[in-house]
Amino acid sequence: MTQGLSDLGTGPGPLQHQLDTVELAARTPDVEQPYGELGLKSDEYARITDILGRRPTTAELAMYSVMWSEHCSYKSSKVHLRTFGDLPRSEALLVGIGENAGVVDVGDGYAVTFKVESHNHPSYVEPYQGAATGVGGIVRDILTMGARPVAVMDSLRFGRADAPDTARVLPGVVAGVGGYGNCLGLPNIGGELLFDECYAGNPLVNALCVGVMKHEDVRLAKAEGVGNKVILFGARTGGDGIGGVSVLASETFDAEGPAKRPSVQVGDPFTEKLLIEACLEIFAADLVTGIQDLGGAGLSCATSELASAGTGGMHVDLDAVPLRDSTLTPAEILMSESQERMCAIVEPGKVDAFLAVCRKWDVLATVIGEVTDGDRLTVDWHGERIVDVPPRTVAHEGPVYERPVQRPADLDDLQADDPAALPRPTTPEELAAHWLAVVASPDGADKTWVTEQYDRYVRGNTVLAQPDDAGVVRIDEETHRGIALALDGNGRYARLDPYAGAQLNLAEAYRNVAVSGARPLAVTNCLNFGSPEEPEVMWQFAEAVRGLADACRELGLPVTGGNVSLYNQTGDVPINPTPVIGVLGVHEDVRTRVPAGWRTAGESVLLLGVTRPEFGGSAWASVVHGHLGGRPPAVDLEAERSLGELLAALGRGGLITSAHDLADGGLAQALAESALRYGTGAALRLGGDPFTALFSESAARVVVTTTDAEAVRATAEWAGVLVTELGTTGGDVLAVDGVAELPLAELRAAWSATLPALFGTPEATVGSVPAGTVPTS
Repeated sequence: MTQGLSDLGTGPGPLQHQLDTVELAARTPDVEQPYGELGLKSDEYARITDILGRRPTTAELAMYSVMWSEHCSYKSSKVHLRTFGDLPRSEALLVGIGENAGVVDVGDGYAVTFKVESHNHPSYVEPYQGAATGVGGIVRDILTMGARPVAVMDSLRFGRADAPDTARVLPGVVAGVGGYGNCLGLPNIGGELLFDECYAGNPLVNALCVGVMKHEDVRLAKAEGVGNKVILFGARTGGDGIGGVSVLASETFDAEGPAKRPSVQVGDPFTEKLLIEACLEIFAADLVTGIQDLGGAGLSCATSELASAGTGGMHVDLDAVPLRDSTLTPAEILMSESQERMCAIVEPGKVDAFLAVCRKWDVLATVIGEVTDGDRLTVDWHGERIVDVPPRTVAHEGPVYERPVQRPADLDDLQADDPAALPRPTTPEELAAHWLAVVASPDGADKTWVTEQYDRYVRGNTVLAQPDDAGVVRIDEETHRGIALALDGNGRYARLDPYAGAQLNLAEAYRNVAVSGARPLAVTNCLNFGSPEEPEVMWQFAEAVRGLADACRELGLPVTGGNVSLYNQTGDVPINPTPVIGVLGVHEDVRTRVPAGWRTAGESVLLLGVTRPEFGGSAWASVVHGHLGGRPPAVDLEAERSLGELLAALGRGGLITSAHDLADGGLAQALAESALRYGTGAALRLGGDPFTALFSESAARVVVTTTDAEAVRATAEWAGVLVTELGTTGGDVLAVDGVAELPLAELRAAWSATLPALFGTPEATVGSVPAGTVPTS
């Protein structure tokens, strides 16, 4: 792919050994250029020539190709994402969609920024570095907003757990997430690990970061002030990740893997740690007027977006960029996605102070240009002009497609295939066997194999982390104000009904935050879908976005930003539509947070919410019968809101000792996890149909424990939430009258053996990086 950048092909004389300048491009309009290799369509290339009034130079072609890629321009999704901008403005929203990350007011003068992004395709090609640099990139997005990153989360999906390729990809991804985050000193406070055959060849690696700052510390990505300097700081620029967003992240894999394999970015968390500390000191000293990280599309993105968002233009001397590889061409330097780099706009009088801070932290910093008058982005290479473009056409005025949409042809049959017709367990022995099967399945099993590789408590402010339903972090040690976060994305539900599926994923994340006692406040999302060139995929995408927007409107939650990942497809087989939803909540005082799991004998176990016979997309149907069909559980957002308000009231009043939401696996999974958390059993009665009680996945339900059942009942009646008493905690057996008696030792053995049996003993990665993964300077 990079060969095409240095070889312009045939034309009026050989140009291979000439620098392709703007002047030369104007004189040689008929030169053939490798735009197709860079992911551009013929009509897109023609539009670029219309914008410039000539053919693009090689460097300009590189910039447009990466910035007009699906990954950067959102050209297939933008028309649908506008729906989020139509949501009512939330008073808590300080910075919304369009910046590196959204920012919300969480009280006491604090602001929180959070966002989730994908690094799916790179993680398939090179699992460790793909996942590690995914974490590094999202951390820098949070840093650019002026915040100190305080925690990370991840949502991971792979093919069948017993597939050979899963054994190749999963350990490397987990080690990459853990190795990079641990080296940065950021706690990993939660996430997901799920398996489905549809993700074979297309794993989903979605990483979230959250940061904290004061309101006055918010920074924006824009270049303003004629004469202000453009400073590139952080790692040197190398050949890693060239074309990653335009080729790797914006194409469908065939059955043999990616058709083009540009190198995946290489991460160095030690450099990023220094970069974080340098940035925070720079912010504190008010030394920048604008800042942008270099992630996808590298310098092409940082320069064009800063200039486009500002009030003037920008000039860059590209030969001033510090290189790790002296053989890189100008186009390759512009496309490189080398990690741990930032671009700042600095007033001339503050440049020396800026550089001094960078020297203090051993961060390389170089003035590479300045903000100019006018509306052009120009780039020179040893005094020769190689880029002269209107920056908005590169960064914000790329192609926008209204792609055809078509309801999947198989959806009616899929929805009609109701799992209610599947054979059900009829004896206590069969019920117990199905219960164990669900709990011990790769999706339901103990995730300690993963979480032990992550440092969950570094920095000392983690209040709750996996396996609790939400991660909770204290942000003020005096007032004990804190935040809660959850990530959820059920692809089975979205396959059956993408509109309802997206709403159910939001509802689960909302509920997970609420069970901790927090007040849900804002939403981010990572929308993982197949090829946008498939009308059925675009229908799924449009329905999921519409569903999420409608649900956020009803719940009063702003969408602060997020990420779209398309082309998650092998051949003509797309992944299940997987909208991963992150919800941020606020704790006035984290000391009142509510954990999951039963600790003490003699407490009442209560089920909050209504159970209906809903098995579409359920874990039971998938695990026991390998079945996907029917309709997903009904969405009742008013019930979710009422349940959230109830949980907040119960938590503040100290009326509940634990709370665990019901989702995948229904009550069967929730009871097992609650008992196994601290090794406390229970004696329970289900009443009615025990199969429905155990395996239904009706939404808006939570299991709680309390020492004052009457007070909980009275408060629930006020909130309009149904309460069902299930029994009492105690003992070392999970006993359900007339159904099963599961000794906790037996249950734990089945629950905890699955992942180690599949993937062996994980290597310790806390605070370490595998040899050979850190680039040399």
